Amino acid sequence: MIGRREFITLLGGAAAAWPIAARAQQPRRLWRVGFLAGASRPVNLESSQYAGFNRGMRELGYSEGDDFIIEWRFAEGRFELFPQLAAELVRSKVDVIVLGTGAAVRPTQQATTTIPIVMGYSVDPVGSGYVASLARPGGNTTGLSADETTSKRLEIVAAMLPGIRRLAILTNPANPSHPIVLKVARSAAEQGGYDLAPVEAKNQDEVTQVFSTLIYPSVQALIVPSDSFFFAQRYRLVELSVRNRLPAIFADRDYVEAGGLMSYGESISDFYQRAARYVDKIFKGAKPADLPIEQPTRFFLVINLKTAKALGLEVPATLLARADEVIE
Repeated sequence: MIGRREFITLLGGAAAAWPIAARAQQPRRLWRVGFLAGASRPVNLESSQYAGFNRGMRELGYSEGDDFIIEWRFAEGRFELFPQLAAELVRSKVDVIVLGTGAAVRPTQQATTTIPIVMGYSVDPVGSGYVASLARPGGNTTGLSADETTSKRLEIVAAMLPGIRRLAILTNPANPSHPIVLKVARSAAEQGGYDLAPVEAKNQDEVTQVFSTLIYPSVQALIVPSDSFFFAQRYRLVELSVRNRLPAIFADRDYVEAGGLMSYGESISDFYQRAARYVDKIFKGAKPADLPIEQPTRFFLVINLKTAKALGLEVPATLLARADEVIE
């Protein structure tokens, strides 16, 4: 028979153990991440630039399926779909929305003022009015901002093609950051004494039409800045530039891997990987308004020697020495 003192001792031990057991039985939270991308859904996410985000989450100790799930949305290069896709993610009650393109920032901000937004890529978010400042963004938006590297691309084209005088830049009138890109390009061309021909395309037909006007040698080179629609059309853009024997420099390595001549810019995969750090901080209670916006720390020059040969170009040794990667 258990005495009164022993009974109270046993009861106290059981009460102390109960919260521990209850806590052990409680399932851990499964976070919901919305990822809104501007390009087409890749055949294999894990071998695409979007894999950078998952890689970043794994490095922070998160396991997809156990700790978080991703609601993917791809605009297929159609910017008019951003409001609809952003609204879908809001209705899905995601905990945070990561944006793969700066063109989706404003539509997503219009869709929600409460769900945290992480810009996986943007251009001049302060000048565009997306955030108050880089140090203290304010509101529900933070993330990463790219540097405008169009002037550097022009410099690289001039190094590849000594004596070049006239070049074109392709912009997308639907991309809110491209007026900034064009302004920088015009300023750089004026300073360098180059004749710049701006051309526009926002759909497949216009891409084809543009190249019918870009006839070498009246136009000696082409600059293609970062853009979700252009990225979705990268194989077509590369094909047309090579077919028309028009040397082109692109924003992303993927174009060069697809057969483009050169690219210069940030690693988009690295941007998405760094975006995971913002998501982690938000999961742990940080407010987007207080998380400073980061800028790129590295830029990559990639050259395709096979394409250079097809275009009849000899890449200067000085430019090869500057390249971070040479595809042969």
